[in-house]
Amino acid sequence: MLGLDAAETGKESTQDNMALPASADTLRLLDADEVPPVLEENASSQSPFVFTCDHYGRLIPRALGDLGVPAGEMERHIAWDIGIAGVATLLAKEMGVHLIAQRYSRLVIDCNRPFDSPGSIPLISEATEIPGNGGLDAAQVAARRQAIFTPYHSRIAQALDARKAQGLPTILVSLHSFTPVYAGIARPWHIGTLYHRDDRLPHLLRDKLRLEGDLVVGDNEPYAVSDATDYTIPVHGEKRGLMHTGIEIRQDLIGDPSGQQQWAERLARILREIEEGLHARKLMPAE
Repeated sequence: MLGLDAAETGKESTQDNMALPASADTLRLLDADEVPPVLEENASSQSPFVFTCDHYGRLIPRALGDLGVPAGEMERHIAWDIGIAGVATLLAKEMGVHLIAQRYSRLVIDCNRPFDSPGSIPLISEATEIPGNGGLDAAQVAARRQAIFTPYHSRIAQALDARKAQGLPTILVSLHSFTPVYAGIARPWHIGTLYHRDDRLPHLLRDKLRLEGDLVVGDNEPYAVSDATDYTIPVHGEKRGLMHTGIEIRQDLIGDPSGQQQWAERLARILREIEEGLHARKLMPAE
């Protein structure tokens, strides 16, 4: 995967033995020598865009073994958003945008799910059981939140607070990818723009993408944002009143470096056009 080392892809994070070690009970989930949950690029960027990537990586903390999940399953979309790490890294580099990404698998704790959502620490993902997520007590759940979820979202909040203090306009873009087939049903969209209460940027982006002429573009497809199923956009976008959108790219289009590069270049061009249009119409946030 372009832009990822072995640690971030999770290739060194699984164990041959699928039983959970006793150390899984510890309140300190990540040891000092383990990869930190937050990855950042271009932290001092003055671009109006801020990119987040909730499902960038698929690491598992050493204390949790492999969660009882076969290694082959950790390659699938249930563990992370396939291809989006490469797109996010390349796109942030191309545009000089601040990227805040999360390196650990959504199977450990999903950083785009409210705590009361069944998908927060899933017992089953699509048709795959996650044995290591069963029977957790409050302390074990809290350990996952404190080690992974909280540092990631605290960093996003800190970055957005700092931009506000500096008087910088901010447009939040949450980057994701989706599997071409889910539960046996094929998805026709190449890309979708996602939103809940505020459709300004999603519809601008949707219309620009449809003008490309070679794309099937989803409007709140294959997913729609909601308070019950999402965290990043409702909390960091809607509650702050920021212009924002979710982006979902189909995984078979970005499964290799070439596809990731093509989509990064396309999105960079379109997002720049949107930025220029917002400035021209004096609609840029904080203008």
